[in-house]
Amino acid sequence: MSFVDTQRTMRLSEWVSRWQWRMPDLVLHDPDGPRECLVRAGQLVVEPDAVQPVCQELRRWVDRIDPSGRITLRAELRERPVEVAADVNSRWRAAPNHVHIAGPIMHGTPTWIGGPEIDVPAPRPPAPETWDPPVTVAVLDTGLDPHPWFAGRHWFTEWGLQPEVLDHDVDGNPDWQGGHGTFVAGVLISNAPGVTIRHHRVLSSMGLTDDTTVAAALRTIRAKGHIDIILLTSGCYTADNQCPPILANELAKFPDTVIVAAAGNGGSSRPFWPAALDTVIAVAASDQTGTIAGFSNRGPWVNATAPGVDITSSYVRLKTGTEGVAPGTEAREYGTARWSGTSFAAPRIAADLAKLLHNGHTPAEAIDSHSLGQPTL
Repeated sequence: MSFVDTQRTMRLSEWVSRWQWRMPDLVLHDPDGPRECLVRAGQLVVEPDAVQPVCQELRRWVDRIDPSGRITLRAELRERPVEVAADVNSRWRAAPNHVHIAGPIMHGTPTWIGGPEIDVPAPRPPAPETWDPPVTVAVLDTGLDPHPWFAGRHWFTEWGLQPEVLDHDVDGNPDWQGGHGTFVAGVLISNAPGVTIRHHRVLSSMGLTDDTTVAAALRTIRAKGHIDIILLTSGCYTADNQCPPILANELAKFPDTVIVAAAGNGGSSRPFWPAALDTVIAVAASDQTGTIAGFSNRGPWVNATAPGVDITSSYVRLKTGTEGVAPGTEAREYGTARWSGTSFAAPRIAADLAKLLHNGHTPAEAIDSHSLGQPTL
C-alpha cells in the first residue's frame, strides 16, 4: 500500500498544464512572471453595492450575475478577468475570483505509513481530552472522514458529516488532495487533544477552492456561533499583491477569533493571501533542523514557523478493487501517512494557540506569546 511521489517543488504553470484538462475554468495570468496568479475564467467579484454600476459599465460583456456579487463575463473576455478587474477597479472595487491552492499541492503526495510494504511503525492515536470550556477550531479544508482517530469524539457529527471525496471523477485513481483535511485534523488533535473541531469543506479533492467559496464558508461559520480559531490551509497569489477584498472583508468580521493560515509552498517571499494579512498568523514550514524548508514561502509577512517536513498524521485513501462495494460509493481504508507542506505546519501553531486559550490566555495574549516561534528567514 505504498504510493510515493518524489517530494519536489512544481511550478504553478507546470501544475496547470498537467491538470487543466480536468479543470477548464482555470486561467493562469502572467505564467512564471511577477504577477502570476490563478483565477476562475471569466469571473469578477464585486461588492454588492457595486454590482449594478459595474454591470452597466461592462454592459454587453456580462453573461450572468449571482447573488454573491460574482459576475460571469461572456466568452470573449473569458481569459482576461484580471485585466477587466483592474480596469473596473479604478472606479469600483472589483477583483477576479482567485483560485486558492492547498498547501502541499506544490510538494508531492503523501507516503502511506503502517502498510505491509513499509516497515515504519504507525503512531498511536492521541488520547481524547475534555476541555471545559471548549476551544473550537474551524478547519476549512477537504472534509473530515470518520477515521478511528476522530469517529468517537463528541464533536465529530455536531456540524454534520462532510467526508472526504477521494475519486471525484470515478476513474479508479485517488484524487490529488483527497484526504488532506483528515490529515490536517490529525495534526491538530495530536498536538491539542482537547480541541473541538468544526470542519467545513471548501477544498476540492484536487486541492482547489476560490475566493467566493471561502468567503461563503466564513459567513456560514460566523452564523453558526463563536469560533476561537480559524485554520486556513490554502491561499492564493494576486496580480497586484493585495488581498482579495472579499476575503479581507469577511475575515475582518471575526475580531475575537484567532486566524491561522498556511504561508504556502511556492518557496517565495511574495505575499500569499489571506496568510499575509496583518490580522492573520502566517505559518511557514521548518525542517528537522528548525530552518525554513526550501519549499516554504517566507518573508516579513510570515509570523511563525512549525515543523512541516515528513509529518505523520491520520489519513484515508481510496481502496483499490470493487468487490463488495456498492455502486456510487468509494471504498476507503484508514491509516497514517507522511506528508510535507505548510498545510501541516499551520495546524501545529493552531494547536499551540488552542492550548494557550485553554489555559486562560486571551486571544491577544495567545497571539503575542513567544511560543509561536520566530521564522528563520
